[in-house]
Amino acid sequence: MADGPRVGGALDGVRDLELRERLRPAHAAALVAAAAGVVVFVLATDLFPYHSSNHDEAVYLQQAEMLLAGQLHLRPAVPDAVRPWFFVDDGGSLYPKYTPVTAAIYAAAKTLTGEFRVALAAVAAGNAALCYAVTAAAFDRRTGVVAAVALVGAPLFLLSSSVFLSYAPTALLTWAFALAYVRAVRRGSRRYAAAAGVAVGLAFFSRPYTAVLFASPFIAHSLLTLARAYRRRRVGGTDRSFREWTALYAVVCAGGLAFVAATLAYNAAVTGSPLTFPYEAFAPRDGLGFGYRRILTHDLQYTPAVALRANAWVLWYFATRWFVAGPVGTLLAAAGVARLLVGLYRGDRAGAGPATDDGPLPDRELRAVLAGLFVTVCVGNVFFWGNYNVLSTFADPTDGLISQFGPFYHFDLLLPLSAFAASAVVAGYDRLHAIASDRLSARGVRVALLVALVVTLPVVGVAERSVVEPPVERNAAYTEKYERAYAPFEDREFERAVVFVPDPYGDWLNHPFQPLRNDPGFDGPAVYALDRDAAGDFAVLDAYPERTPYRYTYQGEWTADPTERVAPKLVRLDVREAAAFDAETRVGVIRNAESATVRVAAEERAIEYAVERDDPGDELAVSWELTPRGVRAVGENLTRVSGDRAYVPVNGTADVAVSVTMVQRGGASVTYREDASVRTSEGRVAVVWPPERSVCNLVLDCAREGTYLPDRPETRVSGTWINSTLTARE
Repeated sequence: MADGPRVGGALDGVRDLELRERLRPAHAAALVAAAAGVVVFVLATDLFPYHSSNHDEAVYLQQAEMLLAGQLHLRPAVPDAVRPWFFVDDGGSLYPKYTPVTAAIYAAAKTLTGEFRVALAAVAAGNAALCYAVTAAAFDRRTGVVAAVALVGAPLFLLSSSVFLSYAPTALLTWAFALAYVRAVRRGSRRYAAAAGVAVGLAFFSRPYTAVLFASPFIAHSLLTLARAYRRRRVGGTDRSFREWTALYAVVCAGGLAFVAATLAYNAAVTGSPLTFPYEAFAPRDGLGFGYRRILTHDLQYTPAVALRANAWVLWYFATRWFVAGPVGTLLAAAGVARLLVGLYRGDRAGAGPATDDGPLPDRELRAVLAGLFVTVCVGNVFFWGNYNVLSTFADPTDGLISQFGPFYHFDLLLPLSAFAASAVVAGYDRLHAIASDRLSARGVRVALLVALVVTLPVVGVAERSVVEPPVERNAAYTEKYERAYAPFEDREFERAVVFVPDPYGDWLNHPFQPLRNDPGFDGPAVYALDRDAAGDFAVLDAYPERTPYRYTYQGEWTADPTERVAPKLVRLDVREAAAFDAETRVGVIRNAESATVRVAAEERAIEYAVERDDPGDELAVSWELTPRGVRAVGENLTRVSGDRAYVPVNGTADVAVSVTMVQRGGASVTYREDASVRTSEGRVAVVWPPERSVCNLVLDCAREGTYLPDRPETRVSGTWINSTLTARE
């Protein structure tokens, strides 16, 4: 009896040691996952404070805000003026082209923490943890930790996880499905089977094609398992195993099909048909397969040759630029896959390390399933023309969306790549350790491993820096551009405002100005509306008569080039109404000006006047008037030289333009231009004031490239300036 406690204590000590050995990798993986969340949160807040050049982020955030408000549709008073990017206009009711799963994740973070970006950190941490868990299930815990590190070092993971897009959140669901599937099969657990079904069903709801491609190797494994069980029953065994497997997979299918039904129900709720997905309602030709493809004004004959070429470039850039340490990490992953294939060919455990090849879903089978993702994801994406669209040009990896975010349609490949790269690293370490142990003392082994670490770490570090820095710098350039563009909104709080914003990419809000989003009920401090023609602007003003109007504009041309910056300004507006208005426009006279002309125009009609200048001063004043009859210039120094009427008529609403052109000796010219929205009704005139002002060189109309910035004379020809006054006449 005296030996009993000592024996029991020894056994307890062994158990504690084994437990600590099991927990040590799990703790390390938890630290890696936490680090992933922190890094992604820092990138999201510091690198993407105004969101990225992928303007789809605003779609998901607008949708998240709609879900928080309990809405699937936006129902604005003036739909055409406030339609967000990638929203479908269904008779004045607006809904996004994306399903609400990703937006729901962001909405949950907003509800729990008050900050959308917390969701990005949580998703990144979750994906790192799942990468560890799935890899540990296929190999071992050490390999799982290395795989998580490899994942966090992949530029594709870091940058795509730091923006409000659907790729990382959908991966969280597909990778959760993978882990739940493994545990369901190995443990015979119906709870894990239900979790697997729910996860893959939600993934289907989020991105149907992505979910199908990821699930395909697991579906193949389930069919193989059922076939084996059925074959054993046919050769004389009992049917218990077959029934158990059938019941287990039925639970998985039930969970998945429940969310397939939810997907169809959502389709019916927003598009009116369960079989019409919102993205199809937005662009019916933006789908899978070959042939004619189109979204908005972008179209293409997507042939197999184009598909193969585009996907070859995408995969090449993935392998060389977007996985951890670029080609170094990809070569390690290839080595890991090669070890698996050799082992399968030889029928042994080569390339596996410690393995469990007994029972359901042995390690080697799970590794084969993970390797199958290389086939399904790569081949499946050939049928999707989106992989062509992420490339600006095939041979230029520094342009297009792929240059900033990577091949995000292949995001799920990060899981097998990380797992197999980690397996090669661990196997290499074990091999080196074994060789050193055979030839060296314990101290010599430590020295040899340290030398190997000292030699390899700089190589990996340089390779990692070479792939991380370029896309970070490219995204930083866009952030600098956005920071300058949004300067007028910094430290400004609106109260009952309506803000007109430019539309450089067409009739869309939040493309590109993503932070300028409307509340779902259009009842927030500011309502943002497109700055359109006079009729459109007056429609917005009429819809929000109690709000103070502003105009956000800029000098320059907005392009996708981050080096082309704009100079912004925010102007408070007034809607003035009277029986008529007298206006005076005063401009600076440019040096060596020989002649001056005045032009007033509305719609497609215009009157031109020659200016007689007796005063050689540095200022020219032009008087003009707005009346219910129309607009005209007035003054004894003006002589009409074109136009057959005394007034340019304004019928209802019109954009009225008054311009003064000065011509120098030699033919160079400067044109001052004022554009005002005007409405005439029942003998009265309404005008939005001040007008949009521009100073143009050599042309009569230079749009926003010549936007007048009174406090920045260095942006225009020396000596040019413009000012005007408007006086009501009753």
